[in-house]
Amino acid sequence: SSFKLLGRQIHSIILRSEMWASHPLYLYGHSTGMSAARTVEGAGRVTWWGFGPARALLSSDVHTVRSRGEFNILLVGSGDPRHILKTISGIPESDVIHVWVIENSTEVVARQLLLIYPSLLSPETISLHKKTEVFLEIFGNCEIRSETDEFLKHASAELSQSITNTPVSCDSHTHPCLDTSLLKFKERDDLVQIFKSWERPPSVPASARQVWDARVRQHLGTRYDSRQGCFDWDLTMKLHQRGCGVINKHQYVKWRESGVAFEMREGIYQTANQSLLSTRVFNHRGNRVAVRGYWGDIVSSPYLAFGIETDDKDLLKKHNNQHVKTAQDISEVNVLALFECLANRGRCPPSKDAPSPSSTCNPPTDDPKTPEETQRNDTSSQTHTKPAEETSHSFALMDIKGVKISFLSPDSLSKLPLKDRYKNLFNTIYCSASMVHQIESSLRHIAAPDAVLVIELATYLLDLSKEQVSGFAERVKEIAEESGFTPKRSQSDDVYSTFTLKQD
Repeated sequence: SSFKLLGRQIHSIILRSEMWASHPLYLYGHSTGMSAARTVEGAGRVTWWGFGPARALLSSDVHTVRSRGEFNILLVGSGDPRHILKTISGIPESDVIHVWVIENSTEVVARQLLLIYPSLLSPETISLHKKTEVFLEIFGNCEIRSETDEFLKHASAELSQSITNTPVSCDSHTHPCLDTSLLKFKERDDLVQIFKSWERPPSVPASARQVWDARVRQHLGTRYDSRQGCFDWDLTMKLHQRGCGVINKHQYVKWRESGVAFEMREGIYQTANQSLLSTRVFNHRGNRVAVRGYWGDIVSSPYLAFGIETDDKDLLKKHNNQHVKTAQDISEVNVLALFECLANRGRCPPSKDAPSPSSTCNPPTDDPKTPEETQRNDTSSQTHTKPAEETSHSFALMDIKGVKISFLSPDSLSKLPLKDRYKNLFNTIYCSASMVHQIESSLRHIAAPDAVLVIELATYLLDLSKEQVSGFAERVKEIAEESGFTPKRSQSDDVYSTFTLKQD
């Protein structure tokens, strides 16, 4: 108990230090006279997932008039691949799409790659249902099943090999869809180190439950002992009032308490999800202190990405004024649909040396089975880890026709207008709420003549009041107009603001 108390005191000191000083929402809160620390404590310092649902960034809702052909999309601070997956699933196979990704840290780039990895796995290697489960566990759970942890380790090893130009898939040396060559050498070295730390965690790993609890304690302060009521208030009076009524109380409260959002199997969720743990360095009493912990969102939830919107209206039905399906159910259906679309569009280059599906070993999968066989067999095997030697084979990754994803350096946004290759290149530019402060007037130089700018608003940042959310939206409009964009006329989305490039 004394050890836990000491840990709480250390985390309390660190979280009260300079951790939030450079956060854009801190600056916004300071400028509006609100409690700046409270503004960002819930949202976190690292954006592991976005604060809005997935959008197809080339759809008619975004582009009023869109031609066919080749398109370039720039994502600034999206935090996860939800927009990438949604956009790819909504374009014809004849179109060619190049997505350029800028994140504010190498850790987020590493997780983007990790989440895209299962998306590219061939259906012959892993069933779509299992792929969906593994994806959502890694995406939104601080603690995962042991077999999902084995998948994470294997994927980390494969991605590390990919960056160091050793075979990652079939007979190719680099995957045709993923490009990290534009990152600096140091950034690629950092990626490799991150993947290795996920593959071989410290001998005394950080307890995900303890670091999560430390964040919750700091955020709630004196309200910690009545946290169940705080969780219920945030859900019913904030998320539900802002249009997220499908988020189930039991699941949301469990996530707020433990950091586990998706439990789709009756397994044991007790292995730390290394991809959600990161190291922050703080100045404390003149000393630099490195602390490994969870520095992401503890309030809004990962359900926002895939779980609050759906084209299937049956999933939104109510019985006795209560939603029949939950945000977890909708997330599962939506992600499965995206993976089905990718499987139809993708192909794996044949190779005589590539392992056959029956010999391609993967701890969270077995030999190809029907969904019914997968459902029957997974429960009996979920607590057992396959021998290490079985994970030595490479997975079969699909080459998604006409799709390429390139990762740029975190500090590259201001440098793009200075390079000829990016002049008038991007048809769609997306920017998250946490990165909007980086937008400047030179943005118009990299925008195509038909360019659309999509900016994430603060609708689901629960530590902001309605007035502050409205004020943030007004500030976003000012920033966009100063950069040469004008608001789209027909716009009903209160989660994202859409702007079109002003014509000279």
